[in-house]
Amino acid sequence: MPKIATNSRVTREELLDFVRTRHSWVLVTTRGDGRPQLSPVTGGVDESGRLVISTYPDRAKVVNLRRNPAASVLVVSDGFADPWVQVDGSAEVLDMPEAEDALVEYFRCISGEHPDWDEYRAAMRSQGKSLVRITIDRWGPVATGGFPADRAPA
Repeated sequence: MPKIATNSRVTREELLDFVRTRHSWVLVTTRGDGRPQLSPVTGGVDESGRLVISTYPDRAKVVNLRRNPAASVLVVSDGFADPWVQVDGSAEVLDMPEAEDALVEYFRCISGEHPDWDEYRAAMRSQGKSLVRITIDRWGPVATGGFPADRAPA
């Protein structure tokens, strides 16, 4: 039996429930010349329902977002043919020391409790980490690939 493509419209809460369990993302930002720049990232959802990504202040994605905060994220499931969703929003970049508490929340929303928060905080400071925080403006349907229902082979 052929696999039929699906597109399921979801509420904001359903979207966040879907995204919270999936941490493999592709972040899309805009380069200075207007072309897209794509970055595979690990992401989570903070307590305020924003998408969060840990990074470094000199990465291309951060440079792009400081110039143009428009961001899109493709949230994918573990399997290539499993459900995915595109989320669009406006990003802000937090640098140290402002980013420190947000990086703790980032870790918690992906991995739970750290065995030594003092060690984690010290590592984030010594690495000079930054955090990208995206406020969601819109999102597409949760989708899966496959044949359109009217074109599936019999």
